[in-house]
Amino acid sequence: MKLFVTGGAGFIGSNFILYWMKKYPEDKIINFDKLTYAGNLENLKEVEKNPNYEFIQGDICNKRLVEDVTRNIDIIVHFAAESHVDRSILDASPFIQTNIVGTHVLLEAAVKNKVPRFHHVSTDEVFGALPLNSTEKFMDTTPYNPHSPYSASKAASDHLVRAYGDTYGLQYTLSNCSNNFGPYHFPEKLIPLAITNIIEGKKVPVYGDGLYVRDWLYVLDHCEAIDAIIKKGTIGKTYLVGGLTDDISNIDVIKKIITIMEVDESVITFVKDRPGHDRRYAIDWSTINKELGWSPKHTFETALAETVEWFKKNEEWWKRIKSGVYKDYYNTQYK
Repeated sequence: MKLFVTGGAGFIGSNFILYWMKKYPEDKIINFDKLTYAGNLENLKEVEKNPNYEFIQGDICNKRLVEDVTRNIDIIVHFAAESHVDRSILDASPFIQTNIVGTHVLLEAAVKNKVPRFHHVSTDEVFGALPLNSTEKFMDTTPYNPHSPYSASKAASDHLVRAYGDTYGLQYTLSNCSNNFGPYHFPEKLIPLAITNIIEGKKVPVYGDGLYVRDWLYVLDHCEAIDAIIKKGTIGKTYLVGGLTDDISNIDVIKKIITIMEVDESVITFVKDRPGHDRRYAIDWSTINKELGWSPKHTFETALAETVEWFKKNEEWWKRIKSGVYKDYYNTQYK
């Protein structure tokens, strides 16, 4: 099988490529990534010389290039997206362009080139927010109610994928996942920012009262879920992918990290909240469990400890990101 993976140099995309090439060494992968600030080819050092792996730098909004490189592909696995909510609040334009226009370009190419399968990776944030201290969870029937430019752009991309299935017969599957964490997580997000700041002796910023709740999903569990959907999923169906966590607030996540790293809670500093901050996310992933047999293998506590250990052992990787030097890797290796 030949996979065309968009955003394969990003956090989840690179983990997926490493996972897939290890499990299915006979398959071929084209990694198509624009290499924006979050794309890092250092994530893929271990496969870059594999003859079944190819990297192409490109923008999914480039219609001519996308049409050209998606010929003779068996499946498009679409990760590429602007994804940081804070950045979408500062400037929504890149999110509209990449997440909506870029997805449209990919869909057009998939139809034109008769790509047999299209899997679209999305987020639980399209459903909006749930009340604190409730037992409600997002389901695949939950109405869309996005609250940020990021989640609105992802909601639009989801609708486009489904529309191309209904209108043009595109053979698609779609997954909405909860917040991922794990190796190669870009260190502007909550968990890696806390870990790396503690290692550097810096304060750990926490928005507002810190009581925001997320459903945390270990990235390797997510990769296995996508694998199950690709191999066994029903065409035209949406699968929700969540973690094993009961409700856990951001401040409690930080406190767990502090306990693992054996530092004092004085490292916490509360900062001004961001606009439109969703209070609570929770996912009902019973459908993918019943239909495809998938469930997360890692507890939150185990995966969090493994993540802390990974960042401790890979200081050079994240320090190069924080300094901006990581961008030189492409120039050295590929130019």
